[in-house]
Amino acid sequence: MIRILVADDHAVVREGVKQILAGLDDMVVQGEAANGQETLDKLNQGHYDVVLLDISMPGRSGLEILEEIVGHRPRLPVLILSMHPEEQYAVRALRAGAAGYLTKASAPQELIGAIRKVSRGGKYVTASLAEKLALELDLGAQKQRHETLSNREYQVMLMLAWGKSVGEIASELSLSVKTVSTYRSRVMEKMGMKKNAELTLYAVNNHLLS
Repeated sequence: MIRILVADDHAVVREGVKQILAGLDDMVVQGEAANGQETLDKLNQGHYDVVLLDISMPGRSGLEILEEIVGHRPRLPVLILSMHPEEQYAVRALRAGAAGYLTKASAPQELIGAIRKVSRGGKYVTASLAEKLALELDLGAQKQRHETLSNREYQVMLMLAWGKSVGEIASELSLSVKTVSTYRSRVMEKMGMKKNAELTLYAVNNHLLS
């Protein structure tokens, strides 16, 4: 029996996963978590075979939680289930140690197949993502500017590119305005930009916005 921990801040998503897996005789949703800290607490309290992890959660991001899980439980497969398209986060997540990446638009059977595969120690990637990973391995490929950002900086960059204010980002990520302003300054410095509009144009040109 594959014991699954579903970590997502939306109850409707957690319920949806449980409904998809209901009736299967080889897997069960054994635990649920609504944020990063709760995810880590549940992992310390119970035994799981696969973690289904969202990227966008209040407080610490899914990518930060992923890195902590990989650091402490390297053999526990983490399958990212995100609303964000592959172009935005998939390569970054796999580089951080995820066992696979699925969007929430994926078909139920694809989710079931992905869980089974990663539970056996495999990696789950779509054909399009496999192509992106191949390009990543191309030694001649030049690193893009957004790839120099930390995971949190990248998250803030995308939110700024969407047109969100520093205050809105602070509220959504459960951070202080001062902290988000610091992230914004780092992003602008690393990206060599001065205005949010430049970030938006860059994100659009590099297919980072869905």
